[in-house]
Amino acid sequence: MATVLIVDDEQTIREFLGILLKKEGHHVVVAETIAQAQAMLKDREFDLVVTDLRLGDGSGMDLLKFIKQSRPETQVVMITAFATMENAIEAMKLGAYDYQLKPFKLTEIRLVISKALEKTALIKENRALKKQLSTRSSCDALLGKSPAMSQVFTLIEKVAKNKTNILVCGESGTGKELVARAIHNLSDRAQKAFVAVNCGAIPETLVESEFFGYKRGAFTGAATDREGLFEAAQGGTLFLDEIGELPQSMQVKLLRALQERVIKRLGDAESISVDVRVIAATNRDLEAEVKNSRFREDLFYRLNVIQIRLPPLRERREDIPILIEHLVQKLGKEQTKELKGFSPEAMKILLDYRFPGNVRELENILERAVALAEGPVMGTTVLPHSLTSETSIDTERISLPSEGFSLEKTLDAIEYKLLCEALERTGGKKKRAAEVLGLTFRSMRYRLQKHKLGTKDDEPLEDELITPAPEVIEKTS
Repeated sequence: MATVLIVDDEQTIREFLGILLKKEGHHVVVAETIAQAQAMLKDREFDLVVTDLRLGDGSGMDLLKFIKQSRPETQVVMITAFATMENAIEAMKLGAYDYQLKPFKLTEIRLVISKALEKTALIKENRALKKQLSTRSSCDALLGKSPAMSQVFTLIEKVAKNKTNILVCGESGTGKELVARAIHNLSDRAQKAFVAVNCGAIPETLVESEFFGYKRGAFTGAATDREGLFEAAQGGTLFLDEIGELPQSMQVKLLRALQERVIKRLGDAESISVDVRVIAATNRDLEAEVKNSRFREDLFYRLNVIQIRLPPLRERREDIPILIEHLVQKLGKEQTKELKGFSPEAMKILLDYRFPGNVRELENILERAVALAEGPVMGTTVLPHSLTSETSIDTERISLPSEGFSLEKTLDAIEYKLLCEALERTGGKKKRAAEVLGLTFRSMRYRLQKHKLGTKDDEPLEDELITPAPEVIEKTS
């Protein structure tokens, strides 16, 4: 289904072309003036514009110039009852696809429109292919030989050809979108669109219109028709990142779209059939969210037909050298630097680091290192202070005072101080603070309870904020 804009000041022509194109299954938008057409073209993309040469507020040639400047891939067919050879030549020079005389024959205008739309489809296909090739390099970060990653690769290959929905779980930065892209690229939908959206980044009031689109006049500011994410992904894959952030009011509407495979634009009475494979991702425990009534159980089971869990980088440490070698070579080529890698000291720091931000954090660290590199071998000076400071505690300088001291009280004081510093560094996020300190969540919770830093016995270690009181900070400084 293509989207076509008809621009003509004659109502009969607009109605005739509208009926013709709708019978062919296309979506039609009409405008009477150049000003109306330009406003519509600024807000959305059209596959084809059919415009009269003479319009009430100017020449169709001016509209043609505007389209080729702002929407160069949109095809334009000019129509007129006042044809001259000069006008026809000028229109073709300016980039018009064809030039038709009124009154036109039905078979001729249908053929011209069909050929113009074929050209638009070919341009879109080439654009999508270029985009796919350009983004394929981003999947390089999905590397590894660890057993955990081998299972992920095997599962990706198995499910790629299926049509079932998939839920990708894992911490932030583990590469959930890369998994979704890999599945799409290996599927029968690879030539169609891959549309990614972060559910947590859309304001709650706009979620429905973003997912399903809207009709002109559906609400204040809806000046034109607009397709939503489901229509944009027609025939392809829709990747819903951070699905756990989706408002509950929208969860039931998403469930209906997945079950019935139809959607309705806001303000539209007609349903639109959609053929979209949905891959959702989350860093939350959705089963716990269901138990706490924060996520619909029926939607969870609809999305969780096949689950792929991405392990954090700290659970596949044998993959870190592989990732470092590959990414350093890649980044070195991008920055035109001949690099051999890291010094043994720098490599040890990287291998010992826990990477709470996972592969994304590793990429950022390596990009910084390559940018600062002054020779083929990169030392510790190119690493961020947050890494090198982890090994800054000099145990050789610790000694027992001659008068003796309480080891238990001293260790408690040190533990208290480091807990407060970790909470302060991570903005009060307990899970992140536990990762910085290299603690399990149980061990972290025990220590927080021990030092009265805000966690009850039966309270899960969520990411709510904890900020040490001023007197605590003063006490530990």
